[in-house]
Amino acid sequence: MEQPPCFIDSDFPHHVCRLKRALYGLKQAPRAWFQRLSTFLISLDFVCSKSDPSLFVYNKDNNLIYLLVYVDHVIVIGNNETLINTFTSCLNTEFKLKDLGPLSYFLGIEVLHSSAGFFLSQTKYAYDILARADHLDSKPVATPLSSTDYFSTPGTPFHDPTLYQSLVGALQYFTITRPDLSYAVNQASQFLHNPTTSHFQLVKRILRYVKGTLSYGLTFSSPTNTTLVGYSYADWARCIETRRSTYGYSVYLGGNLVSWSAKKQPTMSRSSCESEYRALANTAVEIVWLSNLLKELHALPATKPTLLCDNKSAFFLSQNPVAHKRAKHIDIDCHFIRELISDGGLQKKYVQTKLQVADTFTKSLPRPLFEHFRNLLRVEPPPIRLKGGNRG
Repeated sequence: MEQPPCFIDSDFPHHVCRLKRALYGLKQAPRAWFQRLSTFLISLDFVCSKSDPSLFVYNKDNNLIYLLVYVDHVIVIGNNETLINTFTSCLNTEFKLKDLGPLSYFLGIEVLHSSAGFFLSQTKYAYDILARADHLDSKPVATPLSSTDYFSTPGTPFHDPTLYQSLVGALQYFTITRPDLSYAVNQASQFLHNPTTSHFQLVKRILRYVKGTLSYGLTFSSPTNTTLVGYSYADWARCIETRRSTYGYSVYLGGNLVSWSAKKQPTMSRSSCESEYRALANTAVEIVWLSNLLKELHALPATKPTLLCDNKSAFFLSQNPVAHKRAKHIDIDCHFIRELISDGGLQKKYVQTKLQVADTFTKSLPRPLFEHFRNLLRVEPPPIRLKGGNRG
């Protein structure tokens, strides 16, 4: 820690202070706090997850407690209310806590409970974004981007790059509960350093879509099964300037969307088969990670994970162990999907393009198709809960 301004020792101006206690606001404080908390939890027989270091799991005599940490915010979930109360009391003796009761609001995410499950949204957060951009009175649109909208480099530089960066950064966090915005926000994020006026106009369109779907969010219901299913898709050479492909995936657990992504591939693909094959490999990595996480949560489904793809060439390439000439240049790390399939750790199936949910993460779609996939992603308005009154 450097010597504070105006308190520098004239005899030893280049000496530093020795840190004896982590002070709030210092770079070392979060690490010191997490070390202190994790040491205490481990002493209570919690196990730190290898898949997610912020997750701690307690499992003893069929009693489960999940504890999720974000800096000094903690979520505690379990199947034994008495044990949870005992644990929180023990935690309160070690640290000064403020119990906020049942989970309803966490880091800008609103949680609405119902008999069927729960609903996640960021309505207040979205309202703040619109207020910051002065778009509370804007006219709503049906899709984030039209099928003809495209982010390109040429154009007049935007006069306020900080505003552009601030809005796009806020929208990135908003996609936590709004996967329908993933592709549009991903496109806008590629021009944070040199935004143009046309880029800002497209961001304003995204905000107009947010205005019309302000209360939308993710619906999670009690699953009838716990099958892990992943959809993988890539749009070959989508970027006109770099000719790199855009790929996306969506992973469902028991019919509930739990993971998704929309990204541009870092390398150029020579064929649609190659771009789809690379997308399959990335989706398989996510499925393997989720499987490991579910195993640590003691909730791993008995059935094998399923990977769905609509490209028959990539489907064949992932199953055929023979090296083809057109696949020689593909990175070795992409071929591990063959081992997963041959070892029985992953099963792969063909899906029709019209049912390929991940398509919405690779391009701008017409309104009917966009709304169809949005429903499949389970992005919906909040559930209506009516309370009847007493009649006199």
